[in-house]
Amino acid sequence: MSQRPHHRPMQPGDGFFAEIVGGQDPALVSEAADRAATVLVRGARGSDDAGVAERLLHLADTEGIEVIAELWSSAPADSLAGCLWRLYLLRSWVYADPAQVAREFEAGRARAQVARVVAGVADPPGPDELRAMVDEVLRGIARGDFADVLFRAAAFARVVATGRASLPGCDDVALQRMLLLSEQLEAAGHAELAQRLG
Repeated sequence: MSQRPHHRPMQPGDGFFAEIVGGQDPALVSEAADRAATVLVRGARGSDDAGVAERLLHLADTEGIEVIAELWSSAPADSLAGCLWRLYLLRSWVYADPAQVAREFEAGRARAQVARVVAGVADPPGPDELRAMVDEVLRGIARGDFADVLFRAAAFARVVATGRASLPGCDDVALQRMLLLSEQLEAAGHAELAQRLG
């Protein structure tokens, strides 16, 4: 055992923290994510610029889904940032694998009739029709009611999850993720609606 007397721990001053090189402050990143999402959702609807919807639609294409993920992926599902992350993730998935998405949607549309109508996909729902639908949903951020955007995306995810469950070789983890995405978007749509009416 050491004979050294007990001593107070070092009290680091401002200089100590200034010298630490590291990541960004999570609180500042979260605040920036929320502000960016608010400007995109609330500001887009107030714009008279017809190109705003197109710029919103192609945000992930021009900035990269990784940049968006860095800002929004850790945001709570019911926040604007969390909603936008889920919408762009859904769009990226549809563009990455439209044939599989079309297959899953086709398998689910007979079993999830109401959701199919809300999702608003053309009949028959091929890869091109699904890309057009997901783009139209995202354009709705600027053109329409954000709650409707969330409800449409939730319905689409619900139909896909229903179809995915009915296909052979269903990946249970992927199915649960799609169901959770649908539930989160729907809950956020209800919260958005309540905020607007409240």
